[in-house]
Amino acid sequence: MELISSAERNRLFDRFQQDAFHLELRDDYSVPGEDGPFHSWLAGEDVDYAYLKPWTELVQQCTGRGMTVRRVRVVTEPLSPYIQWEYATTSLNEEAGENIRWLPRHLLPDGVTFPFDAKDWWLYDDCLLAVGHFDAGGRVLGSHLIEAPDVVAECVALRDLLWTHAVPHVDYKP
Repeated sequence: MELISSAERNRLFDRFQQDAFHLELRDDYSVPGEDGPFHSWLAGEDVDYAYLKPWTELVQQCTGRGMTVRRVRVVTEPLSPYIQWEYATTSLNEEAGENIRWLPRHLLPDGVTFPFDAKDWWLYDDCLLAVGHFDAGGRVLGSHLIEAPDVVAECVALRDLLWTHAVPHVDYKP
């Protein structure tokens, strides 16, 4: 299976026309560019959120073209320290135009199963999936692309189900 880099995956945002949706299923993400800010936040120090600028600018470009960028974070409660940090910084994503909802695992609808061994994925315009792969330490290895209509349709249905059950960020109080 061929993996594309995070940078190559982000270039997919230039191709989509209407909607990009991200399903997050992990309780910890070890992204090297976030290590310093995360540790500063844990220590109660001031955090320089400049590392988020490339992402927020990308979201602004997409939403400025009339597209939607949204995400559901399926989380374990009580929240892990990393997810607490994500919660604390979500307003920066939303200010850029991203729509984020939260779904505690204990509130998942009955019978929900996650494809791809419960790996995170992006869904673009209901026709292209980018499934994330991580190493044992949680570092991003890359994403593989899937365009098979039956697989995409399964993810579209799951996205729609989770989106209706998830709580908008402004209303989620862990």
